[in-house]
Amino acid sequence: MQVKIMLDEATEPQDQLNLIANLQRLGISYHFEDEIKHILTFINRKDDKNNEPRIKDLYATALEFRLLRQHGFNVSQEIFDCFKNEEGYFKPNLYEDTKGLLQLYEASFLSTEGERTQEVAREFTIKRLQDQIVDQDSALLVHHALELPLHRTIPRAEARWFINLYSQNSDMNPILLEFAKLDFNLVQATYQQELKQVSMYLLLVKY
Repeated sequence: MQVKIMLDEATEPQDQLNLIANLQRLGISYHFEDEIKHILTFINRKDDKNNEPRIKDLYATALEFRLLRQHGFNVSQEIFDCFKNEEGYFKPNLYEDTKGLLQLYEASFLSTEGERTQEVAREFTIKRLQDQIVDQDSALLVHHALELPLHRTIPRAEARWFINLYSQNSDMNPILLEFAKLDFNLVQATYQQELKQVSMYLLLVKY
């Protein structure tokens, strides 16, 4: 209920998207599928009616693109055009934006056939992220993402890794963290119980 209140009280698109992203990585977003769908539907509908660029910041734009596409919304790759030069490549002033580059890298895996922007984005971000010197927290995220992008992770394993990292963040939300830990332990206990029952069944069948 506390997390549902958070989702209700988050009114700015950026706050909503950050909250949804954290819920996903902590492995607890499945509890709030209806609320998340409602928020993303509203954001997508609002953007479709607005002729202004969706969100001008690279991090926010890439995060919105990734979450909307993950949930089946038709978002055009053209929302990244404002970050590219006349030759169609991403601008050099993005080189030091680690958060933006990392989110653009993750978004690049949600492309459809023939989308050149996503291919360029992946090549661009991989090179820049590999070359960057960043703080320890960012380095962990970058190394983890380059090794295994979100699109290819196993959700429960990713949740276990991110819970540890999230617990050390200065902007960590204690309610989300506590809920994620409880949920992970409950799910693990359920899996272990099911595995035990299967093992006992196989043992009985064998004899």
